Amino acid sequence: MAFIRGFGAYVPSRIVTNEELATRIGKEASWIKDVSGIEERRWADPDVTIAALAKEAALDCLSRSGVDASEIGLVIVSSGSNERRFPGAAAEVAKQLGLTDAPAIDIPAASAGTLMGLSLARDLAPRYGNVLVIGSEKMSAVIDREPMDANTGILFGDGAGACIVSADKGRLRIVDSILRSDGSYTEALNLGLTGTIVMNGMTVIMQASRKVPSAVLDLLARNKREASSIDWFVMHQANQNLIARIAKAVGVETEKFYSNISRYGNTSSASMLIAASECWEEAKTICFAAFGAGFHWGALLAEAE
Repeated sequence: MAFIRGFGAYVPSRIVTNEELATRIGKEASWIKDVSGIEERRWADPDVTIAALAKEAALDCLSRSGVDASEIGLVIVSSGSNERRFPGAAAEVAKQLGLTDAPAIDIPAASAGTLMGLSLARDLAPRYGNVLVIGSEKMSAVIDREPMDANTGILFGDGAGACIVSADKGRLRIVDSILRSDGSYTEALNLGLTGTIVMNGMTVIMQASRKVPSAVLDLLARNKREASSIDWFVMHQANQNLIARIAKAVGVETEKFYSNISRYGNTSSASMLIAASECWEEAKTICFAAFGAGFHWGALLAEAE
């Protein structure tokens, strides 16, 4: 058994508006909002690292959860935009928190990485106690270049989200999760060692629109829950239009899918935890969901005891 003790988040102070990006891609600011639901996003300074963003989110999560860093038994960090091939940010974040013995695991998966992290934490918490799961992304380093790609440059922001999963206490119990992968679509969404993001937007949206509702409904059916009984669906914040499609496919009003994409853009694997940090205290039941490069996708159910 495992429980969610709390969430935390951090976003940089610099706000990048649609007006600023519109001049770079030869479009109207209103077009950006229409195709994505995004009005602004946050970008970090060039010298800020993935580990630095992750540490700030971790400290916020620890403070809000009433947990001391010394009580963390395992650190899991997801990032698809790490500055180097290896090591990832997990060990560096653990060190900055004063943890030099606790294991630290990296999940180099964009968008769906923190859903994987929460699912792993559920299974590992009985062994390690408190598991700190962090998603940290600096997507501006990938897309802020000339010429800016009008299809991807408008979407992404920087930030980090964090969650503590505990073996013995927390406000929400993690009931169950489903994780799925299909490598058939690797070329539809990827980031190479150099260059910017390659994305076939039509394929991504079509597959996400099918696969995420299927995982959510399978998870709810397996646990004898109705979609209408869920207080919040907290999904990776990829695109507001996609969120609306998935809500319709699940059979609930779009308002049940918490959204902050208008303020932060798509922060890849950080987005789900940033969103959860803003709404989780209002809910007795939450269904988390994510879809990302791989393709990897899935859902996780948590509810108050």
